[in-house]
Amino acid sequence: MTAEYSARRPVVGLVLWLAATLAAGFVGSQFPPDAWYQALAKPSWNPPNSVFGPVWTTLYVLMGISAWLVWRKEGFGGARTALTLFGIQLLLNALWSWLFFGLHAPGLAFAEMLVLWAVILATLLSFWKISRLAGALLVPYLLWVSFAAMLNLQIWRLNL
Repeated sequence: MTAEYSARRPVVGLVLWLAATLAAGFVGSQFPPDAWYQALAKPSWNPPNSVFGPVWTTLYVLMGISAWLVWRKEGFGGARTALTLFGIQLLLNALWSWLFFGLHAPGLAFAEMLVLWAVILATLLSFWKISRLAGALLVPYLLWVSFAAMLNLQIWRLNL
C-alpha cells in the first residue's frame, strides 16, 4: 500500500459510506407521495411535504458519517456486527417507502417501522461502544423515525 493511498483511504471511505446511505434515500425517493397519499386524512401535526427531503438528506449524511467513523476506527472485521446492523437498517429504511407509498399499506409500513426502530437502536448502541460520536450522530435519526412512526400510526388509524 502506497503512502498516497493510505492518506486518501479515509476520504474514499467517507465518500463510499455517504454514497451508500444516500443510495438508500434514493431508493426510497422512487416512491414519492402520490394522489392516494394526498387524499388520506392526516393529523394536524403532519409536516408539509417540503420538510421531508431536507430532513432525510441531513439524516442520511449523519448516518454516513457515523458508519464511516466506526469503519475507520475498527474496520469491517472489528465492527462486523455494528456495520451489519447498519446495513440492515438501511435496507429497512428504503423498504418503508415502498410499503407505505408504493403498496399503499400504512399498517404494514407501521409494523415494518417498529422493526426499523429496533434495528436503529441496536445500531446506535453498537456504534456507541466503538465511537460515542458515531452513536450520537444516530440520535437525530432515531428521534425522527420515532416521530415518523407516530405519524404513520396516526395516518393509518385515521384512514381505517
